[in-house]
Amino acid sequence: MLLKFPISKSPEFYQAWPDIALTKSGKLVCVFSECTHHGNRDYTRIMMTTSTDRGRTWSNATPITESTRGLDYYYNCARIVQLKDGRLCMLVDKCPAGSEKTGAEHSQTFLYFSEDDGASWSEPMPTPLMGIVPDKLLELDCGRWIISAHYPEDGYLTQFLHYSDDHGKTWSKQITVGKQEGLNLCEVSILPVNDKTLVAFMRENSGKGWDCKKTISNDNGETWGEIIDFPLNGCHRPVSGKLQDGRILITYRYMQGGKGWLGSWTQNLFAALTNDESVLAQARNESSARILPIDFDRSSKSDTGYSGWVQFDDGEIYIVNYIVDDHMDKGQIRGYSVQLSDFLL
Repeated sequence: MLLKFPISKSPEFYQAWPDIALTKSGKLVCVFSECTHHGNRDYTRIMMTTSTDRGRTWSNATPITESTRGLDYYYNCARIVQLKDGRLCMLVDKCPAGSEKTGAEHSQTFLYFSEDDGASWSEPMPTPLMGIVPDKLLELDCGRWIISAHYPEDGYLTQFLHYSDDHGKTWSKQITVGKQEGLNLCEVSILPVNDKTLVAFMRENSGKGWDCKKTISNDNGETWGEIIDFPLNGCHRPVSGKLQDGRILITYRYMQGGKGWLGSWTQNLFAALTNDESVLAQARNESSARILPIDFDRSSKSDTGYSGWVQFDDGEIYIVNYIVDDHMDKGQIRGYSVQLSDFLL
């Protein structure tokens, strides 16, 4: 059965927007934002907690960044991955105070590295990537690094990336991943599917419950095709990856659109199981996905659905998510142990 585990909660702070990495030593490392509230970033700090027993228990949270109280910037959404050389890499967007109103294009992303499974971290390395809510650093089999974020261009949210073929020493010019008049494309998750072919899954942020949008690159991210509907309606912040058996898992917030329910606007974390054929299809009706419910936020002030996940060698999937639920009006970090047999006969 699906199992739930508390990871971190605070009586004082709002904790949200987690991600997770599985190190070669078997340690789970979870990073997340600590802030005053989802709608108030006058204080932020990126925190870390670890587990050595497959997410059943977690260490006390410790800071990676400084507190931003009284400063002219704040930290937003951290992402983490283990690189092929064994280092952990965390990417986080650093936003000028007030940039929620002045524009996300003024926010810059920074890389942090750890060579000891998160016990210590490097000084932040600036990148040319501007925008917010980045995808985790993607390391391709050819060695290329890809970083991606979004900001408004010509009146609509647009997804961009930079790539590096020398491990971050130099970066490409800015490349547009997804842009289309009438669509607000953001919060990308870029998935390597086969040799040189990448699929970028994006949130459409018009608040109407529209499908996840995707676009395909056949040259390791240098150029991208048309915007195609993928049959995950109401999909916010997709997080895609390949499972050991070759199938594809996408975790995401479900936001159905409409008025909302008594101030509660998003309540569900879902996962979707799909395959190469579906994600490479050129039309919605040529794609399929099986939807798996992961959690429901019972709070009247619900707020949930930014997630990350990893898979252990024995097939167990471990998901991290933030949720209000039973924690008054504050976000908390929660973990989930999932076997596909929990859902599928």
